[in-house]
Amino acid sequence: MFKNLEVFKISHAMAVHAGQKQAVAAQNVANSDTPEYKARDVAPFADSYRTHVSMGDSVGQRATRDRHLHGVSDGHMAEPTIDEDAIASPNGNTVSLEGEMLKSLDAKRQHDRAVAIYKSSLGILRATLSR
Repeated sequence: MFKNLEVFKISHAMAVHAGQKQAVAAQNVANSDTPEYKARDVAPFADSYRTHVSMGDSVGQRATRDRHLHGVSDGHMAEPTIDEDAIASPNGNTVSLEGEMLKSLDAKRQHDRAVAIYKSSLGILRATLSR
């Protein structure tokens, strides 16, 4: 019964995705003055889940409504892509420091959400085992 708890895998995958998103934002900020550098971004967590499911990966938890949280299998990382909609500065650089600050904040919120899900699930598991 407790051998395969998908909620822990999903919260772990969400935290890993948030860490990767933060790393990509930091790389963009570090290259904000590099001529011809193109800003990169990571696909949203739900989109990476859909991609891996369509490729045949099996994930235990399924959504029964559109607003349910989706996760990815362990070991899958979203690939950073170049942001094609970004506006280039005169030197060809497409990094916006304000946009990167917002992406970084979004990554922090996603990581905090993943940790909260993990802690809540762990609390529920402990409560069921203590009876």
